[in-house]
Amino acid sequence: MCTSLTTCEWKKVFYEKMEVAKPADSWELIIDPNLKPSELTPGWKQYVEQHASGRFHCSWCWHTWQSAHVVILFHMHLDRARRMGSVRMRVFKQLCYECSTAREDESSMLEENIEGLVDNLITSLREQCYDEDGGQYRIHVASRPDSGPHRTEFCEACQEGIVHWKPSEKLLEEEATTYTFSEASKPRAQSGSGYNFLSLRWCLFWASLCLLVVYLQFSFRSPAFL
Repeated sequence: MCTSLTTCEWKKVFYEKMEVAKPADSWELIIDPNLKPSELTPGWKQYVEQHASGRFHCSWCWHTWQSAHVVILFHMHLDRARRMGSVRMRVFKQLCYECSTAREDESSMLEENIEGLVDNLITSLREQCYDEDGGQYRIHVASRPDSGPHRTEFCEACQEGIVHWKPSEKLLEEEATTYTFSEASKPRAQSGSGYNFLSLRWCLFWASLCLLVVYLQFSFRSPAFL
């Protein structure tokens, strides 16, 4: 049973994408707030998403803030014999820096952000659980404005020893170019199909015009033979 709207969305996107990626296997996604980094049961693998984008809402003073450094920890295991897999997930919280309350608040994420993060998770699953080439990971900080320096004293993940890595400028430029190109290619595909449709209409127009000219010429010449 889902405990929040974001949790439901995570499970919905994960199950839909895994049904496509690995239809022969059965996978489950479990939210585990007690998951610890690098504390793995034998046979389990770890993947850490360090730069997810999320919005936090303080339940004490109602302050909201955006963060481009939301950390998500995944532990995953595949039972090859039973063709069953499990992913345990923890989204690390942040403290409110306005009221300095000790209560750490959960983040909420947009559906399009969750889809990209699940794609990265599946890439890691392919590499670590299936020994496949998972493909390229998305760097989620490239397509949005910088939210300023990360305040480690308010970050639950930093307090538990997860060190944030900063993507190089080259990686950010490559990701931004890839994102821009993929977005721009969608309208081009639509305009391309529209162009073909217009070309067909013009061909029909010119063909009809030619037939009309031939008909008129024949009509004008017919009385001369009478």
